[in-house]
Amino acid sequence: MNFIVAGAIKAVKELYEQEIAENVINIQETRKEFEGQVTIVVFPFVRFSKKSPEETANDIGRYLQEKVNEVVGFNVVKGFLNLSIAESYWIDLLNNTLLVPSFLSIKPKGEKVMVEYSSPNTNKPLHLGHVRNNLLGYAVSELLKADGYEVVKVNLVNDRGIHICKSMLAWQKWGNGETPESSGLKGDHLVGKYYVVFDKEYKKEIGALVAEGQTEEEAKKNAPLIKAAQQMLLKWEQGDSEVVALWEKMNGWVYQGFDVTYKKLGVDFDKYYYESNTYLLGKDTVEEGLAKGVFFKKEDGSVWIDLTADGLDQKLVLRADGTSVYITQDLGTAQMKYDDFKMDKSIYVVGNEQDYHFKVLFLILEKLGKSWAKGLYHLSYGMVDLPSGKMKSREGTVVDADDLIAEMVDTAKQKTEDLGKTNDFSEADKQELYSTIGLGALKYFLLKVEPKKRLLFDPAESIDFQGNTGPFIQYTHARIKSLLSRAEYQFKVPSYADLNLTPTELDMVMLLAKYPTEVAEAAKAYSPAFIANYLYEVAKLFNKFYHEVPPIIKEENEALKQHRLNICRLSADVIKAGMGILGIKVPERM
Repeated sequence: MNFIVAGAIKAVKELYEQEIAENVINIQETRKEFEGQVTIVVFPFVRFSKKSPEETANDIGRYLQEKVNEVVGFNVVKGFLNLSIAESYWIDLLNNTLLVPSFLSIKPKGEKVMVEYSSPNTNKPLHLGHVRNNLLGYAVSELLKADGYEVVKVNLVNDRGIHICKSMLAWQKWGNGETPESSGLKGDHLVGKYYVVFDKEYKKEIGALVAEGQTEEEAKKNAPLIKAAQQMLLKWEQGDSEVVALWEKMNGWVYQGFDVTYKKLGVDFDKYYYESNTYLLGKDTVEEGLAKGVFFKKEDGSVWIDLTADGLDQKLVLRADGTSVYITQDLGTAQMKYDDFKMDKSIYVVGNEQDYHFKVLFLILEKLGKSWAKGLYHLSYGMVDLPSGKMKSREGTVVDADDLIAEMVDTAKQKTEDLGKTNDFSEADKQELYSTIGLGALKYFLLKVEPKKRLLFDPAESIDFQGNTGPFIQYTHARIKSLLSRAEYQFKVPSYADLNLTPTELDMVMLLAKYPTEVAEAAKAYSPAFIANYLYEVAKLFNKFYHEVPPIIKEENEALKQHRLNICRLSADVIKAGMGILGIKVPERM
């Protein structure tokens, strides 16, 4: 709409002899209850016109209608100038801008962004919370790519610590040499099984010690199992060959299991970092902070930073015995990642229970004078809840990702077969379709909600071929592709003599034209929800258009038929591109 901005600038200059900048001009889409497509907010011009908002709007409206060919009418509602744009403009926009391949192409920004997501522990399988994290991290990465950024996707794996030793110790004591091959379990499930065994046996020991007269806190510290796990951790840190070999074997099982789940979810990573390699990092940063006076040392030798002036508190960055805490490690890892990639921005996709931690981390890095600290961002997201009783997990406490995916695919199969949509499909095509619909439903449901919001995920509700769901949008895409196939569609620009756009067709062109803006806005907000809900609007409006016009294939007016098929093709292209950002496949037929 550059012609409107240019016209408004000229109008103010000629009518009121004033120069105004482009950023003063606020252009919006006209509200549905008023005539027109584009609205200019005229309140900023009143100080130049010395007239009422209504008089000012009428002045500028008359000027634009007279001087700008594309403006064919206007109306004024208080301080809002609603403009009617010539039909020829929208037709030209459709054919010469929206339908050319470059409309959906990426224009490089020349900036690099790192997105860190997943960050699992290697003592248990990925669960429902990890699913939201992975899908969100992947979608944000693809969204930033679509907006022209170079993106590096990284995964910082928490593969060390007492929780890992718990699984190792339990397997050592009660595993009898069990392996993923001998048990038939995925490696991450097998290791998770022994983490649960440890917890069960540990609680027994606590109960026994409490019965002997210890307090619960004393019992938790004195239980033989926790002491053995702590001893194992110490041996691991000392490089004990037997403990390290066991750690490598069990972690290897977990990574194989994770890889299967990542593949099912359709997520990937450019680089893995491992806490076993990074946990000693950060001590140099602490020395740097002490030298700069950012940190201070207490009498016991521990190192701290005082953030009370920033509304936070004092934070320990190095223990008195010289060992690291989490923040120490994160400071060092942040520096290492920047040294590796020199990115302009770095996004941490981590649950909202870590909000405070990241405030502290980013503030410390700023105080240390790290030039790249301003580019750090914590993409905080809320928890995912399930309606109770909807899905039982293997352990009865959390829903693991593999169970969830299997349940989604099974539900998709049931609903699709009930609707009779796969009667002419081969068995292989059916299985592919069930997976596409099930995972599409899961991804769309989790991504259509703003990341910061906690959400209630209902598997059955998510697989619905009506409403704001992934399958509805997938079905719309399949319907369009079927129509184009039957019409033997080929792109060409039709003759537009005596052609009039219906109101819904005009709405379709306007909505589809917004795709690049929607991508840019979503990327700016790190919110795939913007794209998800935009695609729902596209699918919903397309179905309205499809039902309003006579059968397109039977249309005798070749120009009108071609024009409507062009709108169909563009709708399919936008849906496919947008769903691709969300990591969702769209079938050619359903």
